[in-house]
Amino acid sequence: MANATNVRVRFCPSPTGNPHVGLVRTALFNWAFARHNQGTMVFRIEDTDAARDSEESYNQLLDSLRWLGLDWDEGPEIGGPHAPYRQSQRMDIYKDVAEKLLAGGYAYHCYCTTEELDARRDAARAAGRPSGYDGACRELSAEQKSAYEAEGRTAIVRFRMPDEPITFTDLVRGELTFTPDNVPDYGIVRANGAPLYTLVNPVDDALMEITHVLRGEDLLSSTPRQIALYKALIELGVAKETPAFGHLPYVMGEGNKKLSKRDPQASLNIYRERGFLPEGLLNYLSLLGWSFSADQDVFSISDMIAKFDVADVNANPARFDLKKAESINADHIRMLDVKAFTAACEPWLTAPHANWAPEDFDRAAWEAIAPHAQTRVTVLSDITANVDFLFLKEPVEDEASWAKAMKEGSDALLRTAREKLESADWTSPESLKEAVLAAGEAHGLKLGKAQAPVRVAVTGRTVGLPLFESLEILGKEKTLARIDAALAKLTA
Repeated sequence: MANATNVRVRFCPSPTGNPHVGLVRTALFNWAFARHNQGTMVFRIEDTDAARDSEESYNQLLDSLRWLGLDWDEGPEIGGPHAPYRQSQRMDIYKDVAEKLLAGGYAYHCYCTTEELDARRDAARAAGRPSGYDGACRELSAEQKSAYEAEGRTAIVRFRMPDEPITFTDLVRGELTFTPDNVPDYGIVRANGAPLYTLVNPVDDALMEITHVLRGEDLLSSTPRQIALYKALIELGVAKETPAFGHLPYVMGEGNKKLSKRDPQASLNIYRERGFLPEGLLNYLSLLGWSFSADQDVFSISDMIAKFDVADVNANPARFDLKKAESINADHIRMLDVKAFTAACEPWLTAPHANWAPEDFDRAAWEAIAPHAQTRVTVLSDITANVDFLFLKEPVEDEASWAKAMKEGSDALLRTAREKLESADWTSPESLKEAVLAAGEAHGLKLGKAQAPVRVAVTGRTVGLPLFESLEILGKEKTLARIDAALAKLTA
């Protein structure tokens, strides 16, 4: 097995559909392990399934990794000593290796039909025996092969598994043993000559000299097959060594079921569109099976790299908790300097996210309100509703907020507040606060009750950014005009 020197890991997704968070977690752990050990991150595309793979998904994968900041040292658009890095461009390599395995007696042709295989599996299950492939074609004579071919049968290529148990030490789960009856001979090449994942994945790992394979728990059952194949590849001179394997825990969704691509919260695009910071999302995903320390959940990616060790990954399933993901993202938003926060929000202040005309956007007002907004948003897309009152010609119509704030007597309160605000110092949020406080006292109300109708009149909502700083930035003329409009509505 490989050691920790000259670490080479790989991330090898299939370009099917949108990237999902479980896939990103796998990429992150590989990337952090490589960076921690000053190793090499290989990015490889497993695109041999022409029916499901698409160039659109391929481009999304590259774009997603770049957005997240998960760079690679070898792979698409970079190249490297083991190019090409797309399996669809490596078919001659797989054909050559399959021929060597056949010639060396490590693999054989299997002529069993699907119907025969199903019937024998059913019979094995009924008898309480393992239902895997029973080795019927393992020792066919030349005459038997000729007879099958004369019938018009085609053959797949099966790898010949050893007859003894396979034991290995998983980097996450410790020592594991698989007995022969649980790991039967398996197909590596289809009857039409197309290589299967069971061949191409370990062959690429061997030729690219991958030292550590960190992948999902769902692939654990295939590991003894790959270890046996590696032994054959080493004996054939194709591979140099068997990599170390570490199987990462499942990511669970609602109802403690494995998070699948079809789950609404699985798609990476959702988090990007909502305005998660890459740093915030990666911080949270790193906690799905690993922890920085017992008392710290929020940390930088550079801190993670400094501390990450696959030996610290927990084998137990990890549950995806959206609320915690949002909380950690909010912490990362607050960690930005104001200039970086202001720039990060820009996409949500223009169409199609913004519901105001481009000419109504006031950059000076935005830059003034940004420091107050930074502490109030969980994801960047929250910013649109938080600041829209500054750029809309009139506040958002929110009848629920109106009904909650505009109680009996609110018109009288608003008239008094308008009068006090008229004479206030509009360069001082404290002066505006004193004006509304005085209006409230005149009507026997504390500040909290007094400011609610003012807030809804001016912003359209009962909650939002600090009110008096918001009024200062909106300005005297617009604030008083909105209070007048609210009074007109109340007395209509």
